Amino acid sequence: MTDFAAIDFETANRERTSVCSVGVVVVRGGEIVDTFYSLIRPRPNYYSAFTTAVHGLTYHDTVEAPDFAAVWGEVAPRIEGLPLVAHNAPFDAGCLRAALELYGLPWPGYEFHCTCSASRRCFGRQLPNHQLHTVSAACGFDLRSHHHALADAEACARIAMKIL
Repeated sequence: MTDFAAIDFETANRERTSVCSVGVVVVRGGEIVDTFYSLIRPRPNYYSAFTTAVHGLTYHDTVEAPDFAAVWGEVAPRIEGLPLVAHNAPFDAGCLRAALELYGLPWPGYEFHCTCSASRRCFGRQLPNHQLHTVSAACGFDLRSHHHALADAEACARIAMKIL
């Protein structure tokens, strides 16, 4: 796969609609050609202790951030016509579908590919687990800011360029 967009969402709480940040890495011809990151004011707008412990974001980080619809207006043109890649794609696809529905935006039929599933097929039991940081290292990419949406999207893109 040489043309795709890797995408990663972080959420504020257990609700799939509560996306609080997005990272996108666009790959064309096997090269990264564009990146995008934004904080998002989540809905519902509260943070669980668990999610804050994972990614470090809080209500105060996103209270003044644009809502999902505004951010998606910047993302959608970047990824138009491209397959999407995510590590644990069912989570990110679920977040995207839920947020689009919440804001009354259409689902354009995105095709999702999962680098976690691809890692299981490619590496099998050679790896101790198939978490993003483990697979990134196996593919030669040093993921330094795990759970920052743009860093995770770049790691996913690097994995996809190696094994998809």
